[in-house]
Parts: sequence; C-alpha cells; structure tokens
Amino acid sequence: MDAETHSHCKYYNIKNDFSVADLAAFHGHLGPYIVLGYRIGKYVRSNFCGDPFRMKARVHCAGTPPQSCLADGVQLGSGCTLGKRNIEIVPSETVACVFEAEGRKITVIPRPFPLPKQDMDYEASIEAVAEEMYCQRDDELFDLSSS
Repeated sequence: MDAETHSHCKYYNIKNDFSVADLAAFHGHLGPYIVLGYRIGKYVRSNFCGDPFRMKARVHCAGTPPQSCLADGVQLGSGCTLGKRNIEIVPSETVACVFEAEGRKITVIPRPFPLPKQDMDYEASIEAVAEEMYCQRDDELFDLSSS
C-alpha cells in the first residue's frame, strides 16, 4: 500500500497533531508515558517513515502501566496500530521503542524524567509533568540510534 496507489482515497494516511486534551481523551487521563509515546511516534513518522502501513513498532517496557502507556502514544503519533497488527509491546527491563521500515531500523530511547512524589495531588502533578513534556524539544525527551 502506498500513497500513489491510494491517491483517490481522501482518508488514507491522514496525519494529525493531537493536543494534550486529545491524548487524555483517547487514553482516559493525561500522563507522561502517553505524551512520550506520542512524541516518539510523531518524530518517527516525520523523520523515519511517513507511511504507517510500511512500518512496524515494538515498544519495549515493563509491559504494565504506566510504562505500557507508551504504546497508546506511539499508536497516535506513528499510525502503527493494534488493528493493523504492526505494533506490539515487548516486556523488557529497559524502555525503548524500535521501529522498522523497508529494511531500516531506528531505536528511540526515552530520557529519564522526574515523577512527582505520591501525595493528595498526585494526578494533578502527573498532568503537569505530562503537559511540560508535551512542549519539550525532541532531544530533551529521547535519544536515537539507527541501522
């Protein structure tokens, strides 16, 4: 599948910029891992492979929330989805997102970020961290390696 083959389709491979409110509406709340996954996916789609039908994503993480929330963001940012079967969560002690397309591979490794202390306003504090991350530069959020 490619854009030329589907040039007559007005809804094929649409790109979208999702706001923090959009991310929260999809995910159920706003947290740093969905924001991080979204930003990673968006970067990869813009700089590695623009067609989510030609790309595969593997999200390496603990396999449980909150780290697995990366996968929700990666879906929105990259266009790789569970329905297309081109994204998977790989249980791992290290966090990384690996994308493959047309014989190429890029690995995105999130940079550490501060989490607030557990207190009465924890959810509001988590939202504040996520909102700040949404506005940060890519190089502040993650590192890249490709092959």
